[in-house]
Amino acid sequence: MIDQARRLAADLLPDALAVLLAGSAAAGRATATSDLDLAVLVVEGGSTHRRTIRHEGRPVELFVHTEAGLAELRAADASSRRAVIQSMYATGLLLVDPHGHGARAREHALADLRQGPPALDAEVVDTVRYGLTDLLDDLADAEDPYERLAVAGHVLASAADLLCDHRRAWLGGGKWLPRRLLEADGELGAALLEGHRLLCASGEGEPLALAARRVLDLVGGPLSEGYRREWRGAIVRTV
Repeated sequence: MIDQARRLAADLLPDALAVLLAGSAAAGRATATSDLDLAVLVVEGGSTHRRTIRHEGRPVELFVHTEAGLAELRAADASSRRAVIQSMYATGLLLVDPHGHGARAREHALADLRQGPPALDAEVVDTVRYGLTDLLDDLADAEDPYERLAVAGHVLASAADLLCDHRRAWLGGGKWLPRRLLEADGELGAALLEGHRLLCASGEGEPLALAARRVLDLVGGPLSEGYRREWRGAIVRTV
């Protein structure tokens, strides 16, 4: 796949400042059906965008950035606490970098990752605590198996949000949620993931609830009575 990525860069991206192979192909986890993820730096005046193409029969995701656009995306991903673009540039395999633009972008990404995500505001932490407390009540009361599964997914996500913030660790979504959760706290992260797996497999919810309550204890405990949130013209998430 690396050779294919090099051919694609030469054929379709001859004017790029830098091209990096990212994702599973760069990490050595690609399968026969994996797509190629390429981060592409282009000169100013180009556009920052994402598009999907097909090359030699394989799907390719192109993440195209000007340097200014990349800086904006880095700031947005840091604010979201997910650092998706930072991880792409920090771990990607440089295929094209004639003048060092890619190497500099990598250094900026690594610096962001080392600094870690911004802490959640105390009010947001309380909101997520309140939401997770309510979800645990729903989990205990849920008799419908579909509702129970749906609630369990939100319990895992909310507990991961609080735990990653408490550990000042980057958050993740999709397949990155378990990866980042285990990086944040190997023991408690694993307890949350195993609790969620057990509930999905057998319907048994207490291991997940126990792990989520342990997370709540780290950040001030369950929150219900006494919680208050002022309306400021925007919906504040609780999960």
